[in-house]
Amino acid sequence: MWVAFKWVLKRDLMLAVRGRSEVLTTLMFFIIVVSLFPLGVGPERETLAEIASGVVWVAALLASMLSLGRLFSSDYEDGALEQLVLAAHPLPVLVLGKIIAHWLVSGLPLVLLSPVLGLQLGLDGETLAVLIFSLLLGTPVLSLIGAVGAGLTLGLRGGGVLLSLLVLPLYIPVLVFGAGAVEAVRAGLEAQAHLSLLGAFLVLSVMLAPWAAASALRISLD
Repeated sequence: MWVAFKWVLKRDLMLAVRGRSEVLTTLMFFIIVVSLFPLGVGPERETLAEIASGVVWVAALLASMLSLGRLFSSDYEDGALEQLVLAAHPLPVLVLGKIIAHWLVSGLPLVLLSPVLGLQLGLDGETLAVLIFSLLLGTPVLSLIGAVGAGLTLGLRGGGVLLSLLVLPLYIPVLVFGAGAVEAVRAGLEAQAHLSLLGAFLVLSVMLAPWAAASALRISLD
């Protein structure tokens, strides 16, 4: 089972490297959305710092949604997904490998870029550290929840729009507590409560989302 998990993870990472234009599209979208706000709002440092957490988190959420469509679609088109479903190994374990690979190529780069964009919006060092940590906890949750929606809408006409409608309400708590952690630090308060809730979301998502996504894939293939 562990060998199969590593094989799926390695395979998806190799495919992402070969199709890196799609990965770069997600990153460029994230950078452009965040960078446009100073042009629209104005250069005032205090104003930008007030909206920074919300801007970065909304941009990360939208970028994550943009990349969900390719999570299972290529395997569905070439028949590899059916082989994964029919494999002797537990499907949730294989799905978890695909979700982790998706986060490594679409979620982790957003986390690594966030300090630069946070500085552009006028955040200080302590606030930047909380922003990075909140994204590090929250972006995997976005990938895990999104995998369930991607499995349910697989192969449907207009599946991208339906996928957005399915996962967006589930993303809102992550957005609220992720941005709230940064705002708490800016207000001189503790961010521990917000970060603890993000950690709880992550644990629950890791435990439940791979099983739900595996069931969704079986439904879509049937």
